[in-house]
Amino acid sequence: MPRLARLDAVGVLQHVMVRGIEKCDIFIDDKDRHSFLDRLSILLIKTNTACLAWVLMTNHLHLLLRPQRVKLSSFMRRLLTGYAVTFNKRHHRVGHLFQNRYKSIVCEEEPYLLELVRYIHLNPLRAGLVDDVEDLLGYPWSGHCVLMGRRQLNGQATMEVLSYFGETPKMAMSRYESFVKDAAPVGHREEFAGGGMYRSSRFLETEPGKEAFDERVLGSGTFVEEICSVQEPQHDLPPALESVLQAVASHYKISFEQLCHPNKKRTISHARAVACFVAERLMGYSGVGIARLLNVTPSGVTVAARRGEALIEGEDTKAILRNIKISTTSLQG
Repeated sequence: MPRLARLDAVGVLQHVMVRGIEKCDIFIDDKDRHSFLDRLSILLIKTNTACLAWVLMTNHLHLLLRPQRVKLSSFMRRLLTGYAVTFNKRHHRVGHLFQNRYKSIVCEEEPYLLELVRYIHLNPLRAGLVDDVEDLLGYPWSGHCVLMGRRQLNGQATMEVLSYFGETPKMAMSRYESFVKDAAPVGHREEFAGGGMYRSSRFLETEPGKEAFDERVLGSGTFVEEICSVQEPQHDLPPALESVLQAVASHYKISFEQLCHPNKKRTISHARAVACFVAERLMGYSGVGIARLLNVTPSGVTVAARRGEALIEGEDTKAILRNIKISTTSLQG
């Protein structure tokens, strides 16, 4: 059964879950974690994306985001691609770091926002990395420490969350911590890891099957209908793929048209190989989509990507990635 397209409207709350490919570790040490958080912070501010909660584990992470200007797909592509390039270079590895498709659930803010904040921040406790909620203060890799004033992450929507708990920071932090403690014994909650009325009906006290249902949405039937009504049509080709190929063409001082048509000239052949490597191996685009634009076969993309990996150097990769622009389509809404 084919996977459903993402619901990617701006202005809505989304619970994002990212895992390492084949359950591999995506954070080896604290330097990796700092690298990821630095990148996250810069993107949150640059794209005006609200981050309500976050946690970094060993082989996965959770984010609670509300994109305001740039769609989630564009935000996550930049976040994960940039980190993966840095991680692979630092740890002398090649290939994909993350599962090809991160999981994102569109969430109704009432009543889920605060429930998801504490659910996400309790991950280290459920995993046995800390003994109790008090010890969460000593776990620096979650938004809980930021909300409790123990560390900072520029771009985290700290005041928005604390405003639900009190008028002064001291009162809000105390009530927030009590709120988190109340849920500590509950453990894993299946409905927060997936969407749809079948999962959320018990929490919302509604009868499953009687309202609109969508597995990509966590919320009431009315909310499901509202989200689906404003969802833009999905396209086979990610709108930013042309921007990726254009950046490679510009780097090698050739036109986009030259890149997309077979030519045995060394510079163009070199650029096409690098384009395949960057688009498929680093950015995660499908070989079929790349093949359509470059007028080659999907297997040809794979072969070219392998050659491109051997051709490109680290500084070239950085220069190309810096020139990749979020497309106009990605900024609409």
